[in-house]
Amino acid sequence: MTHLDASQAYHDFADALDRVTLGKERIVLQRDGRDVAALIPIEDLSQLETDEDKADVAAATVAEAEAAANGQSPIPWREGREQLGL
Repeated sequence: MTHLDASQAYHDFADALDRVTLGKERIVLQRDGRDVAALIPIEDLSQLETDEDKADVAAATVAEAEAAANGQSPIPWREGREQLGL
C-alpha cells in the first residue's frame, strides 16, 4: 500500500487516480504524517459495503435472538422511530 501526502495527491491527482483505477493500487493519503483518507478501487468499496451489510444483518439477528430469549418482542418501525425522535 502506498502512502502519499495529501498536497502531493492534490497536485498529481490524475496520476493517483490512474494508479488506483488502472493498477488497482490502494493509496493512503496523509496530512502532517497522519493517515487521513484512502483512494481505493471501486471494487474494494463495493466489497467493504457488502461486508458491512452482512455484519449489520448478523448483529441484528443476534440482538433479536437476545431480546426473544429475554421475553421481549420487537417493536414496530414506526414506534421505534417515534421513540428515537426520527
